[in-house]
Amino acid sequence: MEKPVRVRIAPSPTGPLHIGTARTALFNYLFAKKFGGHFILRIEDTDLERSDKKYEKDIFDGLAWLGIDADESPEKGGKYGPYRQSERIGTYKKYLGKLLADGAAFYCLHSEQELSAEKETLMAEKKPLAHWCEFRDVPLADAETKLGQSHVIRFKTPHNQKIVFKDIIRGELSFDSELIGDFSIAKDIDVPLYNFAVVIDDAEMKISHVIRGEEHISNTPKQLLLMVALGFEKPGYAHLPLILGTDRSKLSKRRGATSVIDYKNEGYLPEALFNFMALLGWNPGDEREILSKEELKNEFSLEKIQKSGAIFDITKLDWMNGEYIRKKSTEDLVALCLPYLEKIIAPELLHATSYKLQTIIALEQPRLKKLSEIGERVEYFFKQPEYDKELLRWKKMSDTDISASLEKSEKIITQFKSTITKTEIEKEFLKEIGDGDKGIILWPLRVALTGKKASPSPFEILEIMERDVALERIAIAKKKIVA
Repeated sequence: MEKPVRVRIAPSPTGPLHIGTARTALFNYLFAKKFGGHFILRIEDTDLERSDKKYEKDIFDGLAWLGIDADESPEKGGKYGPYRQSERIGTYKKYLGKLLADGAAFYCLHSEQELSAEKETLMAEKKPLAHWCEFRDVPLADAETKLGQSHVIRFKTPHNQKIVFKDIIRGELSFDSELIGDFSIAKDIDVPLYNFAVVIDDAEMKISHVIRGEEHISNTPKQLLLMVALGFEKPGYAHLPLILGTDRSKLSKRRGATSVIDYKNEGYLPEALFNFMALLGWNPGDEREILSKEELKNEFSLEKIQKSGAIFDITKLDWMNGEYIRKKSTEDLVALCLPYLEKIIAPELLHATSYKLQTIIALEQPRLKKLSEIGERVEYFFKQPEYDKELLRWKKMSDTDISASLEKSEKIITQFKSTITKTEIEKEFLKEIGDGDKGIILWPLRVALTGKKASPSPFEILEIMERDVALERIAIAKKKIVA
């Protein structure tokens, strides 16, 4: 790179940090780290009515949890701060004043009703929704004497001009100024709008590359016009593909566009979500899907980002999260699972069996997809399960057959020594079952112990569960059958 790489993410604190914004932050972060540059977090909070400090905190917390650490931000500060737009109003006012004084911007004195009527007419006539303002050539001094409640500041867009730029992902893109018109850049001298403020911030913060979602492509020609008028150097542009659902429709809240913190609460690991988001529109050029943070930093490139939409597949995320869960040490996994266990298992029960916790969680580790599943999966170790007696029935077994099966299991377990391994348990049961249908014995036993259709094998469970507890569970099951 000829100049230092400086990239930014600029979320608005009008809602929580969603996957789309987090993916954009991640790509900016990886690009910066690949070239030893700076990743900047800027908060666009000029929409004072909708901005909320709780959402700003959500943004900070979500990025920190993912391990996307900013080099400059409202929290860390930096050479080109402040990093909240609400604290930069004086800067915007200075540049707005310059554009007005130079005649590159002007006061539009149309009322909202007039603008709405014009829009309806253009739509009816199937013409571009471009407003060419009759006030664009009114001298500034004259316009200032006529300012009322209905006015905005617009940029004076040149007629018949092609605005061309090269997108790193999409190649050369061209726009006709006749389709843009005189666009708004501020509600008033003290209230800048997005397209204006972002240009000022990027220039003042020495942003070298703007990496953002493709929904911003239409904003780029407006921003380029402002840069030319203000004499700013143009950054490089890369517009990321949209994130789509598996049916290729735009991602919605029901299809995965929940907040990053929601994924944390559901039991996804940050390194798994980091890895998953990195593959939403980019790949390393081979079949690998599990890549460490360091591998992603070293191998990421804008040139390998696809143009077409990136598919958000929750099934793939679940699989990937399971892979990362299996990499955890049992000790670490216990610590991660405890908050979820505490939600459904009484603390005294957890404490009373804490010596078994590592063994219990290790049993489920190969099957877990999310940490939040752990409570439902292992609660039978801590309390008597609730289930319907019909669940005890294997195929067409009669009640008498079920009772006989449970009695047979009871007899085998009664003979167990206090410490017995899974291998020894399996050997004893298979010796008793012989060549018959194993489900006749093992299905009623599994249900009696766990109350579930799906669980680890009874042999694995009995290796952990106290003999007296197992016998009590079988006795309860027998009572269900005769009730």
